[in-house]
Amino acid sequence: MASHILIRPVVTEKSELTAKKGHYVFVVERKANKIEIARAIEAMFNVSVKAVNTLVVPGKAKSRSTKTGMIRGIKPAYKKAYITVADGESINIYSGAGNEENAAE
Repeated sequence: MASHILIRPVVTEKSELTAKKGHYVFVVERKANKIEIARAIEAMFNVSVKAVNTLVVPGKAKSRSTKTGMIRGIKPAYKKAYITVADGESINIYSGAGNEENAAE
């Protein structure tokens, strides 16, 4: 169920800087609410979620020119979730595991 709600993590320079403070960014299913998102994060990464903030990024108009003329379209809108985890916990998005690396130490 968690795999249907969480689509992918957002990996940018800015999201990497906020990850040090315990904030993580994920692209999530448009119809998912904050409670479902928090449960999915807790189940997948084995962390306790302190807060979830969401926003819907609107679609963006795109156009390109070809030999036959202009092609216009729109990129689809998507939903982002900003996750705040409890103090002392972290999410390792590269391995797909939660605090397993810290538990081994």
